[in-house]
Amino acid sequence: MASEKRQKAIDLSHHLSYVSRARTTSPLKGLSKYMGRPGLISLAGGMPSETYFPFETVSADVLVPDSFTLKETGQESGISWFWKLFARSNKPKTAPVSIPKFPEAPGDVNLAVALQYGTATGIPQLQKFIKDFVDKVYQPAYSDYSILVQTGNTDGWSRVMQTIMNPGEGFLTEEWTYPSAVSASKPFGMHPVPVAMDKDGMSSIDLRKVLSEWDETVRGCRRPHVMYTVPVGQNPCGSTMGATRKKEIYDVCVEYDVIIVEDDPYFFLQQGDYVPKTDRGSESASHLNDEDWLSSLDPSYLKFDYEGRVIRLDTFSKYIAPGSRLGWHTCNPLFAERLERQGETSAQAPCGFGQSLVTQLLMTWKYDGYIRWLHGLAVQYKARRDFFIDCLADEFHFEPSSSEISFWKGCQVFDAYPKQSGKRLFMSEKGLGTKLFSFVPPSSGMFIWIQIHFENHPTYRSRHADEPDERLEMQLWTKIAEAGVLVSPGWFFAADTENPPTDEVEGHFRISFSNSDFESLKKAVHVFSKCTKDFFKA
Repeated sequence: MASEKRQKAIDLSHHLSYVSRARTTSPLKGLSKYMGRPGLISLAGGMPSETYFPFETVSADVLVPDSFTLKETGQESGISWFWKLFARSNKPKTAPVSIPKFPEAPGDVNLAVALQYGTATGIPQLQKFIKDFVDKVYQPAYSDYSILVQTGNTDGWSRVMQTIMNPGEGFLTEEWTYPSAVSASKPFGMHPVPVAMDKDGMSSIDLRKVLSEWDETVRGCRRPHVMYTVPVGQNPCGSTMGATRKKEIYDVCVEYDVIIVEDDPYFFLQQGDYVPKTDRGSESASHLNDEDWLSSLDPSYLKFDYEGRVIRLDTFSKYIAPGSRLGWHTCNPLFAERLERQGETSAQAPCGFGQSLVTQLLMTWKYDGYIRWLHGLAVQYKARRDFFIDCLADEFHFEPSSSEISFWKGCQVFDAYPKQSGKRLFMSEKGLGTKLFSFVPPSSGMFIWIQIHFENHPTYRSRHADEPDERLEMQLWTKIAEAGVLVSPGWFFAADTENPPTDEVEGHFRISFSNSDFESLKKAVHVFSKCTKDFFKA
């Protein structure tokens, strides 16, 4: 869509918080508009001399964009790239990058700028790369969107909260959601308002119901005007929200004047459906070139945002390195200006080392190289997901089923039973033994969300609601942790931890397959298997 055919963002200034309205341009930072003028001699700021910076150059050897294969070769594929990259006899292919203190040519990334006090919008070269990237990949539906570099999505959400919410207000979010987003809101007197989910993520039907039936007297606050959502790799459930659902939710948000905060760190880790190992071919290759792969991804809310009511949070944490502490907001110019004012008196700007290294990396790779890198990562994380579920299948018997649980309704669910050997546990109607847990393979992200069937635990029928005993979820979690494997307890992820979406007999774990090597993943599954089976024999 050509920029001249897109309308500008509408006026959404009534969403600004009291604190945000009170922010003014930081006096010293206001001088920055004069910086960069030819021949200017600046004696205004307290900037140290770049001559005294102890770094003459910063250099690195970076992997080439096609370091990761696009081929899927079964269980060995996930391990093969590791050995290919790091075995001494087959060193990875790299390219050198170097950042000098002073630029050799106009437009060069340089330490004199990157390590100096900077603006809250990020160094110009990074801004330009991100602006081009957003325009090509996310294709916002209005013309005057702005880019603002920040220090990662957790801080990005915190800044957004303070910019468009006041103490005492609620924000809409999925019934299971990212715990840090909830924790960040509580000290400010803000609270989550859970919205039911289905297999596509947040339910547009329940969202409309919550908004249309809002009663300020009963709820104790005005109707929420902000929505926080993780639509891809939904954390913790792993679902992927498609274009149809996003259009539905966007239309509801337009009708009820709601700002959408799209926290999307897993956008490029869309993996598609899990195919059991027995149904997979021995070797398959990605049949899509990089641009076709990119086009196959479910789009961002930005693509449907013709009013400028989406604040998108992006991060380099999952694609380059969390320690770079680097991400960005994409939003309308009004919100960007207010977020910039906040940044001027807090972090000021992301770390210059992180900005300069990541920027030089992206300028070396260029747009096409970065897309190839992202495509390779997507294939590798898909291999990790498949390997982890394959390991579970080696330890448990899977039986396909359906579920009436909201966020799994319409999905093929895998019910896990102990494999029959020796003495059997009490039998189900199907003669499969005790149903231990259920899950739906994630279609994106880094996590598997499993439901433990504590109603099948031997002590369940003898327990009473008023017993002070620790919940079965935490009892099992403790046994697994003491055996050497750490997973996340499910209750962490309830938007409303005092009234979680399920009753006391159900429990959940979020398990990550993203970090450990494959041998450790297999060992972890074995430990989880033994602890769970032993627990249900108690």
